[in-house]
Amino acid sequence: MKSKTLQITLIYIIISLFMTIICHKLLTIYFSPTENYNLFLAKDIFFILATGLVFKYILSKNEVKNKSVFEKLKQTNEEIKESNEKYDIVAKATSDTIWDWKIQEDSISWNRGIEGIFGYNQEDVGKTSKWWFDKIHPEDSIRMSIKLYSFIEQKTEKWQDQYRFRCADGTYKYVLDRGFLLKDEKGRAIRMIGAIQDITKQKEEEQRLKLLETVITQSKDSILITEANSVARRIPKIVYVNPAFSQMSGYQSNEIIGKSPNIFKGPKSDSEELKKLLRAIKNEEECLIETISYTKQKEEFWVRFSMIPIFNNEGVISHWISIQRDITDEKKLETEKEHLIRELTQNNKDLKQFSYITSHNLRAPLSNLIGLLNLIEDIPVENTELEEIIAGFTKSTHLLNETINDLVKVIIIKDNPSMQKEEVSLQEVFENVFSQLSFQIELHKPIIKLKFDRVPLLNTNKAYIESILLNLLTNSIKYKSENRKLKISIMAEQIDHKAILTFKDNGIGIDLERNRDKVFGLYQRFHNYPDSKGLGLYLVKSQVETMGGTISIESEVNKGTTFTITFKN
Repeated sequence: MKSKTLQITLIYIIISLFMTIICHKLLTIYFSPTENYNLFLAKDIFFILATGLVFKYILSKNEVKNKSVFEKLKQTNEEIKESNEKYDIVAKATSDTIWDWKIQEDSISWNRGIEGIFGYNQEDVGKTSKWWFDKIHPEDSIRMSIKLYSFIEQKTEKWQDQYRFRCADGTYKYVLDRGFLLKDEKGRAIRMIGAIQDITKQKEEEQRLKLLETVITQSKDSILITEANSVARRIPKIVYVNPAFSQMSGYQSNEIIGKSPNIFKGPKSDSEELKKLLRAIKNEEECLIETISYTKQKEEFWVRFSMIPIFNNEGVISHWISIQRDITDEKKLETEKEHLIRELTQNNKDLKQFSYITSHNLRAPLSNLIGLLNLIEDIPVENTELEEIIAGFTKSTHLLNETINDLVKVIIIKDNPSMQKEEVSLQEVFENVFSQLSFQIELHKPIIKLKFDRVPLLNTNKAYIESILLNLLTNSIKYKSENRKLKISIMAEQIDHKAILTFKDNGIGIDLERNRDKVFGLYQRFHNYPDSKGLGLYLVKSQVETMGGTISIESEVNKGTTFTITFKN
């Protein structure tokens, strides 16, 4: 058996012969046989064989025809399969969500992109256009619907739009939707097939670029972009300038694009700075220079000029961005500042010299006056008015002497920024201070609490620290409250590498809301105390700062004052 056709033909012949023989046998049994019996049998067999051959021929023709049809169907199926595979590959490669909308039936189907991109399960996806439109952002829905239905009515073939589509988690993605319209023989829109592409990242990048563009165009600094490569020791050619550049240089964009920033170079431009810039361009390094540049009208101005290389994804330089700022006013202010510093330095030297001369030249006459006044005290004066004049003269002379002594102290402090330091025992310092104030302490009997166990030794100048504590303790006694017992607390503690001295009392305090900026000023008085000169806190602050420390004050009227002194230890 070589083929199904031959098999079928043989089966047909065999069955036909078998039935013929059976029929002839039955005829011989039930009817009397004739002499033509064998002839009829032979004719029937011949007929069966002949029809078998005809049947075989017909089957062979049909088999060839069926085989051709089968091959065409097989080829068509393979093409459909290949097309579907390509469709799936393209859908995956482009990350598109494909939809098929039968308009007349309002039936819509989606591919797997609706799940992979937007997170919807197949059972959650609606089968009508309403589900689709419901997922469009409310701000985009009306515009998109009008545009889509207008497109369908106009019966144009291709449509596209951008809108925001809601994901399964409630967030929105920007999408680009493109559709193709199919029509029947009457031109009616019956079907529409489209692809939704997620363009959220592109939109975000687009918005970011718009922001950057706004920053560049609205920037007060001049910004220009140049090509990557330079020739003949020139800065690369300009490809973009912002409006601020035109305002600063006087050149419009069409006048400068395609040219090198070397045109701003002039007689007073700093050649060394320009060489530095060219070296940076050659080495593809960021650079910042300051030089004199020239406008279109050849007017000079100072510019701070930076060049920043921009590299592509392969690490190859693609452009240079230059940010330029007109610093002419800064340079003028800098020059004025230097001039003022020189003047102030000279004035300071002159004031110091004047202070030295004044203090030394006044000392001799004052000493003579004090000596003469001491002699007059031994001479009896009978005239009352003369006695009062002499007493006033004596008081004024002593005040002038004290003022000169105070000025000398200030000069000594200000003129000795690097005094000698040593290990000082705070307990010993306070013993010296108490001995100097023994009379006042015995008179007012304040409650004094000391705590130095955490910082027994302090690396500082002994004379200065004694002077500081003497002034603070004197002020506490001088400005005590008449309504309560004077309490003074002095504590030292070490925090990291800093020693902190806290000096606290419950005296009459200072109104810091009015006087905070004047507390440590020279000759500042806050109370009507007869012996107050307004110099003590100024000396304290000067001595603290000379030793590299800081001092702060907290005070409240009728409650007390706290001084905090911090030293490196």
